[in-house]
Amino acid sequence: MATAAAEARPAPVVEEKLSARILRVLERAPVHVILIVVGLFWLVPTIGLFMISLLDPADLASNGWWTFLTKPSELTLDNYRAIFDNETITSSLWTTLWIAIGATVLPIFIAALAGYAFAWLDFPARDTLFIVVIALLVVPLQMALIPMFFIYDRIPGLSDSVLGIVLFHTAFGLPFAIFLLRNFFIGIPKELLEAARIDGASEIRIFVRLILPLGLPAIASLAIFQFLWAWNDLLVALTFGRETQPITVAIFSQLRQFGANIELIAPASFVSLAIPLVVFFAFQRYFVQGLLAGSVK
Repeated sequence: MATAAAEARPAPVVEEKLSARILRVLERAPVHVILIVVGLFWLVPTIGLFMISLLDPADLASNGWWTFLTKPSELTLDNYRAIFDNETITSSLWTTLWIAIGATVLPIFIAALAGYAFAWLDFPARDTLFIVVIALLVVPLQMALIPMFFIYDRIPGLSDSVLGIVLFHTAFGLPFAIFLLRNFFIGIPKELLEAARIDGASEIRIFVRLILPLGLPAIASLAIFQFLWAWNDLLVALTFGRETQPITVAIFSQLRQFGANIELIAPASFVSLAIPLVVFFAFQRYFVQGLLAGSVK
């Protein structure tokens, strides 16, 4: 009985010594210092752009933006009021939002179906088709600009439209999206799918009720990639958009026409930067999980 009582007694918790804690912190200190320095260097352009967007152009012409860090009373929101009163900037923001949402939702929907098929369905030439998808990853976007421009010019409703730009982003986003989601879906335990089939679930039901919830980390990571790519795009929008101008093209046009119009360019650029940052931080907990999809079995 005494032996049993001694075995049942919980083992004493050994507290870590203060010297060991200090030693561990000192060992990690160089890495932390390097990361902080790199982070600060990365933030300097963003902070500078934000400060410039809050300054009067006359003040900026005589002093650098860093001199106003200690003069918050001289900062103003008039530049932001001006851009939201500017119809070109506001309409381009809405255009960019529609393009980014369409170019994110459409390829994710198609890639999720294709990724499930490549991972768990048997059909002729499945492996060959997947190799073709992988090969499409190395095709540069610039190769298709001129051919697609001629195709769009001959199809009503695609040239100079949100739909045309969304379809182009979807086509070039699909290879990576299918590759990422297929690698994630194939890591789902096969027993779960077999149990669902035994219970009489159809493939569509398995896809909606099982695959999509389990694949949320990869889908969220892919959504970040697609949204950032579509939002920050300039080349595709310049090629296929004349009147349909996203925010990147609108800022570029202002810079080209009015090179000294910094009170409009700076706040518009910061707004264009802030929105994708909000999207990234909203889904950042899924980001690493999605990047590692399929890398560990």
